Amino acid sequence: MTDQDRAAARREIADALLTALERRHEVLDVIVESPDRSSAIEAITALLGKSRRGGEAIMGMSFDQLTKDSRRRIAKELDDLNSQLSFTLGERPASSDDRLYLRPFSHDADRDIFAVRTDEMGAAGDGSGSPAADLDAEIRSARERLHAEEAAWFVAVDGEDKVGMVFGELAGGEVNVRIWIHPDHRKKGYGTAALRKSRSEMAAHFPAVPLVVRAPGGGAG
Repeated sequence: MTDQDRAAARREIADALLTALERRHEVLDVIVESPDRSSAIEAITALLGKSRRGGEAIMGMSFDQLTKDSRRRIAKELDDLNSQLSFTLGERPASSDDRLYLRPFSHDADRDIFAVRTDEMGAAGDGSGSPAADLDAEIRSARERLHAEEAAWFVAVDGEDKVGMVFGELAGGEVNVRIWIHPDHRKKGYGTAALRKSRSEMAAHFPAVPLVVRAPGGGAG
């Protein structure tokens, strides 16, 4: 995650908190009417038009954040973050992970996006850095590693669009995680969102194994 992405995430949360404080009576009503925490977060995000990250921050607020002094501090932080950032969240809409999800790689259905990745990178999909073999050989090798639980591959999807791939390869007692974003979908924040989503997926596939994020060879934005 870049410094700008971190600042954008902080601004997203600060904006959500400030909006919630301004509309605190409405927020409290939807929380009280919700059957559980997850439902309350969904109700808050729908009410305020904020991201799930913002909704979770609102649910985690403590009473000392309700004071006038706290509201002034949050407003000041929001002003400072707005002045630091040279872009708006609208220009990197996918930096919030609400829109993007990861699904397991399908050897048949996702041959197309892996072909684009391989053509651009010119390297094997296993992260070794060796030259790519032909596509069928690459996919066959991937299937063997996936079956042996030595790898976990995912396709990053936004709506109907395949926007990238996430690769996890077990080697030397750690999992090397690589993010590749399709050239048509770069500079929108998908790399940040895919990385954030990948942590829980890789942890589920490789419990208690350290994750090492490798810098992507292609521009992942």
